[in-house]
Amino acid sequence: MNVRRLLPVLSVLALLSACSRENVRPHAELPVLKVQAGVVHTAALPVQNELNGTVRPVQYATLASKWMGVIEELPVALGQRVQSGDVLVRLSAAEIEARVSQSQVALAQAKRELKRERDLQNKGAATEDLVRSLEERLAGAEAQVLEAQALRDYTTLRAPFAGLVARKFALPGDLASPGQPLLQIEGDKDFEIELGLPDSLRGDLIVGAVLRVTVPSSGLVFSATLKELSSSADTQVRSITAKLAVPAEAVVYSGQYVRVLVPYSMTKVRLVPVSSISLLGQMQRVFTVQEGRARLRLVRLGAVQGEFVEVMAGLNEGETVLLSPPLNLRDGQLVEVQK
Repeated sequence: MNVRRLLPVLSVLALLSACSRENVRPHAELPVLKVQAGVVHTAALPVQNELNGTVRPVQYATLASKWMGVIEELPVALGQRVQSGDVLVRLSAAEIEARVSQSQVALAQAKRELKRERDLQNKGAATEDLVRSLEERLAGAEAQVLEAQALRDYTTLRAPFAGLVARKFALPGDLASPGQPLLQIEGDKDFEIELGLPDSLRGDLIVGAVLRVTVPSSGLVFSATLKELSSSADTQVRSITAKLAVPAEAVVYSGQYVRVLVPYSMTKVRLVPVSSISLLGQMQRVFTVQEGRARLRLVRLGAVQGEFVEVMAGLNEGETVLLSPPLNLRDGQLVEVQK
């Protein structure tokens, strides 16, 4: 080996090493930073499960025919707003109209015969039994008129409340049969959320519990109150029907898909203030305080819980962490925690 060739190289390395030592200041020479601090603490938080739910109107009705007949009028369209009492469907009623007319004629005849016999009774020319028989006949004729009019009312379907036409199951000209659904009306003011609650999540849920609801389509988040909870489970899917009241200010519509967070157990987690977390690339880190110096720690975080975030690894309970650490803070630098 040629020692003479190595001497210039060694001289350069020694010079660079000396320069680097002069430019690096030890931590003791860095200024003391005044900082705010928090403490890692443990809290019991509910473990939550996300369930699928559907928005339903509180008021809804399926209108069906009580009489067989051809649909003559169906003057509403899907989504149309209707008021209570509006005519929605009208059926052909030729037979019923004929029955109404016949019963009215029979009623008028019974009234005339009763009047004539009463006049004769006052003159002593009619018996009391005959008058009583005609009075009973009159009562029967009146009942037949009421029955015929009631049947005629069945041919006209009216809106039971103000709302929107949600579904149409028939068209004008179709033959309507008794019990056949023709229209579905839904209210557009009060809504509720319906979901199937698995047996395993029933837990300690009671009516009045407040649950967090998310609407994926709009990003809306709100709190809903559990208002109904079935006492029995569906034997096929092993779920319990639950209904939540949607607050009036929440903008939702019928049939909308939502997600409901349901707590079912408690677990202990370590929490640290969100403001203590800083990022270095993709690494999550905090600065702890040990013997008056800042110590850099890499952490693994979980879910955010308000102003705190869960610490999965990297910190222990009771450790002191710096809040909103300055950008120029270095590992090992002296710090002064403000009270």
